[in-house]
Amino acid sequence: MPSSSARVSTPLTTFEQLQYARSIIQLEAHALNQVAARLDTTLCQATDLLFDCEGSVVVTGMGKAGLIGQKIAATLASTGTPSHFLHPAEAVHGDLGQIHRRDVVLVLSQSGETEEVVRLLPSLEQFGTPTIAITRNTGSTLGRTATVTIALGPLSEACSLGLAPSTSTTAMLAVGDALALVTSRMRGFGREDFARFHPGGSLGRELSKVDDQMRALDECRVALHTAPLRDVLVLGKEVGRRSGAIMIVDDDGILCGIFTDSDLARLFAQRSEQALDGPIRNVMTPHPCVVRQGAMLADAVQVLAERKISELPVVRPDGTPCGMIDITDVVSMLPDEAA
Repeated sequence: MPSSSARVSTPLTTFEQLQYARSIIQLEAHALNQVAARLDTTLCQATDLLFDCEGSVVVTGMGKAGLIGQKIAATLASTGTPSHFLHPAEAVHGDLGQIHRRDVVLVLSQSGETEEVVRLLPSLEQFGTPTIAITRNTGSTLGRTATVTIALGPLSEACSLGLAPSTSTTAMLAVGDALALVTSRMRGFGREDFARFHPGGSLGRELSKVDDQMRALDECRVALHTAPLRDVLVLGKEVGRRSGAIMIVDDDGILCGIFTDSDLARLFAQRSEQALDGPIRNVMTPHPCVVRQGAMLADAVQVLAERKISELPVVRPDGTPCGMIDITDVVSMLPDEAA
């Protein structure tokens, strides 16, 4: 038999579930607006500490705040500020050796009285390491001790019991993101810097250079501008993946035009078979759109989407072709409407 203390579940209709979920998100959104309005020059003092940090930003926090701290440390590290997370309980058992005078410690605690966190404070003061606190108010032990304290102010947890960290951790995460991204902007951290830290996955591919993703010249069809079109079509040797374009070069090897499958189809539609025996320069598209060697792949994809073209030659500074970006290789990166 179930015990008298067994909990009684409370079934919710689909409407009630959605209504409650929306109210949680709206409550947290309202709290973020309140936190944003409360920000003052202490945030600037904190970003100055992060910007001037000659070592690493050590982020610490216990429980849910610690999990948020791990994410903030990752954001800092990926946006140009060396950072790592330190568990406060492990810190007092030897891991304090990870903290040095040149570091900055970012401490997260909603109450500012978390036991494991408070135990760290005397050691940090002894080390002479500056600290930034994200906490509810400046009157807590953490708030009084920190070099700079960013006060979140009073927040109501979204939990129906008002207990589970929810609104407070959302606010900590938002303030941590603000610290990281403001500092990153102060550093002049750009797309190429971001790409160095994100070489993997779809994001890494988007941030890579055209040189890394293009079809190399020996995989492309290239023809001299004086060559008869028929010879180019019949004798042209295709290597590797098929591309629907031929890059046309002048006597100096500089790209001067492009001839695509669409151009060939148009010749047949216009019954211009005689053009097959003329030089390809007569039917090519002169001065084609190109992308420079070393450009970002994302920029090349944007050109493909905006110009509604399928092939984009990659050229060296002297104008000679070195490869081709083909839409079939980057289709996953195109905006939905372009794809």
